[in-house]
Amino acid sequence: MPDPLLLPDFMLIVVGWALCRFTPLNRSVWDGAEKLVYFLLFPVLLFSSIARNPLQPGAMLQLAGSGVAVVALGIVLAYALRWAPGVDPRLHASGAQVAFRFNSYVALALAERLAGTAGVAWIALLIALCVPLCNIAAVWPLARHGGHGYLRELTRNPLIVSTLAGLVFNLLGLRLPELAATTLGRIGAAALPIGLMAVGAGLTFGGLRAAPRLAAALLAIRHAVLPLAALLIVTLLALPPAQQAVVVAFAALPTASSAYVLAARMGGHGGFVAGLVTLSTLIGMAGLPLALLALQLSR
Repeated sequence: MPDPLLLPDFMLIVVGWALCRFTPLNRSVWDGAEKLVYFLLFPVLLFSSIARNPLQPGAMLQLAGSGVAVVALGIVLAYALRWAPGVDPRLHASGAQVAFRFNSYVALALAERLAGTAGVAWIALLIALCVPLCNIAAVWPLARHGGHGYLRELTRNPLIVSTLAGLVFNLLGLRLPELAATTLGRIGAAALPIGLMAVGAGLTFGGLRAAPRLAAALLAIRHAVLPLAALLIVTLLALPPAQQAVVVAFAALPTASSAYVLAARMGGHGGFVAGLVTLSTLIGMAGLPLALLALQLSR
């Protein structure tokens, strides 16, 4: 059972699943919703969240370093699987991103419940640093395998562009006019419920049959290795308790639902990634509360 803290967010996923399968709001509707979230709502949410919350990276260096270290470990381990015996190059290029990307919808929804407004600022900093890193690392194998121009794909990725724009805007000390901030805030607010319901609408397991061992390895990195690494890091650094909770929750998040959109758009195996996203989401329901419980018991 998911922790009550997470239940409202996971209930939105269940609602999306039910709407897609039992109402006229079928797959064709959610295909459009996914594109709306990926190309407009979520980029606006990232930009406005980062732009309006002072980051003060120097004051949160250990927090930032912890998050980047967790993501970097996931990237290294996911890339290493390419040389495992019997791994299909296309499936690996498509699915490697699942091991290190994270669901920012859930992260932002969870942050305020864990640590209030400070938690939102901390997660905004981790998103600002790690979303570009994750997307660069996700695009690279797909671009290499599919023959796409790597730099061209990076400059066209809306998540990278919006995150970097928000980071630059924030670090320059700029502030949005109130009207613009309110408008962007309302657009971005739609990203979380629609994004979470779109995750539910896309839940499917069939594609995992293509490479069950590779799927198991990628999900083990995402849901076992990275949370354990985060527990070790925050303990060694002796971060404040609230920051420890945010970093461990960050490491235990389900993978990014937009992983499917990226794989499908760049010629990867969309069905395999959809299955990975589905199983990661379900594992996250239990894994996130367990990771936070392990943190409490370790103190």
